[in-house]
Amino acid sequence: MSNPTTSYRVLSRVEHRNESNFLQVQEIGTKVLSILNQPSIQAAIKDENQLGASSARVQETILADLERLGFTSEKKGLFSEYQVPGIRPDYFKPLQGGGILFEVERGKTLANNMDLLDVWKTHICKEAQHLFLMVPKIRVNGQGQQQKVFIPVVNRLESFFDASSHPIDVTSVHIFGY
Repeated sequence: MSNPTTSYRVLSRVEHRNESNFLQVQEIGTKVLSILNQPSIQAAIKDENQLGASSARVQETILADLERLGFTSEKKGLFSEYQVPGIRPDYFKPLQGGGILFEVERGKTLANNMDLLDVWKTHICKEAQHLFLMVPKIRVNGQGQQQKVFIPVVNRLESFFDASSHPIDVTSVHIFGY
């Protein structure tokens, strides 16, 4: 069932692709992909990605590596000017020109529209312009049925970056399928 490498897609607004902030985020995305493709990380994620487990268990497998890249876990205060000031991303990395929210999803990515919530959080966050979204490639339910997750997430989020759609205030979404 499990592919030994992480799937990766970048969705971005065309007009920002040559800006230094976007290029810096691309470089960080490549580093995250390298971390996720390490055999020890792949094994740890596989062990934690079990039926009924929370996404926090998957998050823990990469926390130390993300902290080394400058991400902060559960950054508070990013949404203090809104009616929902308690919102926190799983991880946050500040960058000049727009930081990165990093969200790890597991079981309810599609059923509860968590991917769309994560894009919305990035859209309203004044300190972030980019979203790193980590989702399972395939989710197995209690009856043993497999649900594809990575591809539907990519398809759903592509509409935000279609030139004919109404633009959102998000420069890029980097989707990592584990």
